[in-house]
Amino acid sequence: MKNFLRKNWKAILNAVTIVLLGAAIYFVRKDVGSVLSDFAKINAIALILMIPLQLLNYSAYAHMYQDLLGMLGRRQPLKRMYKIALELNFVNHVFPSGGVSGFSYFTARLKPYGVSTSQSTLTQTLRFILTFASFVILLFIGLFMLALGGSASNMTILITCSLAFLTVFVIVVGMYVISNKKRIHSFTQTLTIYVNKLIHVIRPKHPETINLKRVEKVFNETHDNYLLLKEKFPAMKSPFFYSILANVTELATIYVVYIAYGQFVNPGAVIIAYALANFAGLIAVLPGGIGVYEGLMTAVLISAGVPAGLAISVTVMYRVINMALSLPVGYYFYHKAIDKLG
Repeated sequence: MKNFLRKNWKAILNAVTIVLLGAAIYFVRKDVGSVLSDFAKINAIALILMIPLQLLNYSAYAHMYQDLLGMLGRRQPLKRMYKIALELNFVNHVFPSGGVSGFSYFTARLKPYGVSTSQSTLTQTLRFILTFASFVILLFIGLFMLALGGSASNMTILITCSLAFLTVFVIVVGMYVISNKKRIHSFTQTLTIYVNKLIHVIRPKHPETINLKRVEKVFNETHDNYLLLKEKFPAMKSPFFYSILANVTELATIYVVYIAYGQFVNPGAVIIAYALANFAGLIAVLPGGIGVYEGLMTAVLISAGVPAGLAISVTVMYRVINMALSLPVGYYFYHKAIDKLG
């Protein structure tokens, strides 16, 4: 059996990938039908704007990765990072792991280019930190826009403030842990024990799935890289700018769909709905957060005063077209990368 897996792991991995991608399409099969029926009612020319906005979105992520790796002394070509950004989008959509699959893939993908596990892990972590940190700014801008339009309900204010506080809290705690080796030791020891206990329920014959020493080694290396980045803190302005650009282009992509429907809703509602949907997508079980993402985004939009029918149609339209534009390209580059990694 082991010999079979060693010889055919590429074919097995490709088959699993295709099955998971098929599952993702299956879960939205009804939504695809409704989107196709709505095409006759919308401005197709406006929808074309989604393409340059998404190209700019992935360019922002590629530049962010390039700058962060450059600060660690491992700067990569922009073309390579653009492809990896597309591949990561595919991996995080198809494999339901709240972004964890992306961390593993990013590490494996960059290892042939001299990027260590700790460097790739820190880069991905900083990507999430910067993206969510920049969103805190956008959240309060969104709340201000809703207040101007008279649509800032108590529930909307509570959601916005809770998301902002949670983001800042996680960032501060993460930096507090990683800035000291003793805290890293305590954190990794506690985390590894609890994760292994959880996995042991599913895999009784594997009491230590995650090796404590390996985890601690990665965290200690990450600590050293963190100190290096701390010295270059002023250079963080560039990746932070690209994190804002990535968020703005994604929000603009959603708003383009409203324009295609001939509707100009309050941008604040879109900002807050998108933020909540993305937070929920981190813990969703289904691929790409399907169902949870659309449901939450629609609910928040409705609570902010967007008509229910319009909120549902636009959310589904955005999700289906966005996945149709990015996932096939991401799969193509992913498949080529997997062959090279072999």
